[in-house]
Amino acid sequence: MRKETAPVLSVRNMSKQFGGGCERCANPDTRVLDKNYCPDCGTVYSCQGLTFDLYPGEVLGIVGESGSGKSTMMRCVYFDEEVTGGEAYIRTYKGGSVNLFEESQQQKRYIRNHLMGKVYQNPMLGLRMEFTSIGNIAEKMIAAGSRNVQAMEARGRELLERVHIPLFRMKEAPKLFSGGMQQRVQIAKALSNQPSILLLDEVTTGLDLSVQANVLDLIKQLQRELGISMLLVSHDLGVIRMLADRTMVMLDGRIVEQGLTDQILEDPQHAYTQQLVQSLL
Repeated sequence: MRKETAPVLSVRNMSKQFGGGCERCANPDTRVLDKNYCPDCGTVYSCQGLTFDLYPGEVLGIVGESGSGKSTMMRCVYFDEEVTGGEAYIRTYKGGSVNLFEESQQQKRYIRNHLMGKVYQNPMLGLRMEFTSIGNIAEKMIAAGSRNVQAMEARGRELLERVHIPLFRMKEAPKLFSGGMQQRVQIAKALSNQPSILLLDEVTTGLDLSVQANVLDLIKQLQRELGISMLLVSHDLGVIRMLADRTMVMLDGRIVEQGLTDQILEDPQHAYTQQLVQSLL
């Protein structure tokens, strides 16, 4: 949980839209939408003025229904999508004084490879399915400038052991693995360069319940051991309750409520959060 007062990641007024907008929807103060969609011009406002902080050693949960904008927000933070507007700062990057979204593609690659790791809902987006498992880890390390084969192999072995992948399978391709094992290889790859921030996007969706539990236990264990800061997106409040210190609730591209997870679950203020919590009971 929060050990220091300065956030490791700060996001301010981040917006992402798909479409050019029109007179009816272009002004954020006066726009009238059907959920997050303009019926006049078809523009979708996936993220509308998102502002939040992530603190060292903290797990920040983001919960909301499908289409609420939570996965788009994660794609923007990891530069898989270009933002429409807003700012983001990482404390360990240029003293936390430079807006990441305005950096060059080369610098964004540096940030992705050195300061962040991401585990995708669909392992096919995070892994090369034809590569070996240890080769996937090496790929991320090479992207960050590693060239020592022995050091990369040692790090790969260490990480695969840590995520409970048997070493006799390290030369096998992830396409031969179960969904839960693929997610664990993704986690190992994401941790390869010791990032300060780990992004987890719906990492247990589609897995059997027993496999879900194993993956969640692993994440909890790694977070405790490494003290890494995590952004955790899920539509499942059970996952959020188990892992998140603080929680943000998203609806139609906006943050409608945020606070300590226990507080949100025991005394939700927003009508949508009340609905969500009620569905968990």
